Amino acid sequence: MESVPQVIESISLQGSVSCLRNFILDGGYVRGDRLPAERELTERLGLTRSSLRKALDVLESEGALWRHVGKGTFVSQEANATSISSLVELGRRLTPFRMMRARIAIEPAIAREAAVNASGQSLMQMQLALQRAHAANTWADYEIQDDIFHRTVAESSDNELLMMLFDQLNQVRRAVAWGNVNRDSTRPSVSHTSFAEHETIASAIENRNPDMAYEAMRAHLRSVSARLFGEA
Repeated sequence: MESVPQVIESISLQGSVSCLRNFILDGGYVRGDRLPAERELTERLGLTRSSLRKALDVLESEGALWRHVGKGTFVSQEANATSISSLVELGRRLTPFRMMRARIAIEPAIAREAAVNASGQSLMQMQLALQRAHAANTWADYEIQDDIFHRTVAESSDNELLMMLFDQLNQVRRAVAWGNVNRDSTRPSVSHTSFAEHETIASAIENRNPDMAYEAMRAHLRSVSARLFGEA
């Protein structure tokens, strides 16, 4: 059985890997592209040098990256390149409103399954993402933790098909042209509604209440939709 420090280290590593993986996807890096230097990556991702190197090790072991001493780190493959290209094209055709409607249709069902199947480690990772979101100094830092939280809910379903659906949905979301989102602050305020909404979702999953998890996720996404479009 893993000790608490070992579990925390594992959770932290998963978060670092998710940050790096999303950076590569969002940046449009393809096979043969060189990633920024480690110093720049640590600054842009908000990771320590140690955490970044461990995340690089994981992606290298998966065959997604390769490193050449003196030259840098390169993308070595485009996983499901044709599929990703199709998803990106779909995202470019989809309106932000329809994107949110798709999330409202799919993610609550994933949260329901998470309440049944979430592991103790997944619950700890959710709490870590919540804590880091509260501590975020910028909106960009907050959005990284928001992404990790929702991805962890999907992982908690313990269902590879649902995780694949979530990842595809997320890939389309990144390609949707959201336009300029006006921010009246450099970071989320302590009263930012998503904080309490995320905590309600996490609590429902931790309490093994599938119906409450479904409704909590649905309410959260409807709230986000209302903030963006004035309606849910």
